[in-house]
Amino acid sequence: MRLALRPAATWTSGAAADVASPVTGSADKPRPEPCAYLPDLCAPMAVLGVVLVAELAAIALALARESHWVDFFSDLGRTSFVIQWLALTSAAVLCGLRPVAARLPLQQGTALVLAAVAANILLVSEALYWAGYYVAPDLAPDGWLPRDHAFFAVRNLAIATIATGALLRYFYVAGQWQRNVQRQAEARIHALQARIRPHFLFNSMNTIASLTRSNPAAAEQAVEDLADLFRASLADSRQRISLAEELEIARVYERMEQRRLGERLRVDWRLDGVPLDAMLPGLTLQPLLENAIYHGVERLAEPATVEVTGRAEGELIHITITNPVPPGGDERPGNRIALDNIRERLALAFGAAAGLAVTPAEGRFQVTLTFPRKGGRA
Repeated sequence: MRLALRPAATWTSGAAADVASPVTGSADKPRPEPCAYLPDLCAPMAVLGVVLVAELAAIALALARESHWVDFFSDLGRTSFVIQWLALTSAAVLCGLRPVAARLPLQQGTALVLAAVAANILLVSEALYWAGYYVAPDLAPDGWLPRDHAFFAVRNLAIATIATGALLRYFYVAGQWQRNVQRQAEARIHALQARIRPHFLFNSMNTIASLTRSNPAAAEQAVEDLADLFRASLADSRQRISLAEELEIARVYERMEQRRLGERLRVDWRLDGVPLDAMLPGLTLQPLLENAIYHGVERLAEPATVEVTGRAEGELIHITITNPVPPGGDERPGNRIALDNIRERLALAFGAAAGLAVTPAEGRFQVTLTFPRKGGRA
């Protein structure tokens, strides 16, 4: 049964769209940068951040205006009331505009956000001003609200515009930094993924060569399996695959090695109860099976069994691969490098939620792969 993998054409990166068209002979125009840097201000932690920042701004303004503690707290109460209303309503406006601005070019989206915040500041200032006079007409002229109506609105608009411009600049720089970090991580994943296959190609070609005359049908199947494995290795490393697909890749690899080692290799799969729809980076389990065979089974004269067991505990999945090794034998070079590569790829994909634990012992070598049932950095 052939491994069901995506066609090679779907692995071409987005950069291919910039290549000159064979029909027109001209390159496509680069797409403008979208205005996609606004954070999700609807999230509870973001709302809490808005409240805290607004209160800090109110404290700073009250401290700057007052010279005695007697008037400080009353001024702080008035200032906090106004600033909290302005900040929370502006955050709500940005939350609603976020999906709209993300579809616009950078300059247009930023202009839309600034205009929307300015309009919100004017509307809320007007509402607060007239509500203050209706609720407490006797207190308003004495400091609850300024006597100059226009000054109150223009002052709020000026302060809010300066603060919003600074925040948008911060959000944009933070978004650019996050994208650069993500691109660097993807480049590292590509480099690490390319270094995981040091021995397999040569062994597979030797196996196919030996089968060409003795068993042409098996040689043809071996070529197809080898093509499937390398097609999987060339897939876009930014995308994760399901555990079921990763296990299928590992079983194809097992089938290739079974042709080479014959009865010397047995693999005992015990993965009942493990959720096969869990997502993980491609070529995570197969290199561990490759290590178990190359550093363990291959070095033993008698038949040996590699055990692959799995279990789910809460939100984590644990897959353990155990293989026998020659007692007291020196470890072949490259084992630790491969394990470190896989460990780093897990850290890039899941953060602290995933890991790779090694348990060496006399006569056996055990590696446990841990990753979350639901993918995502911790």
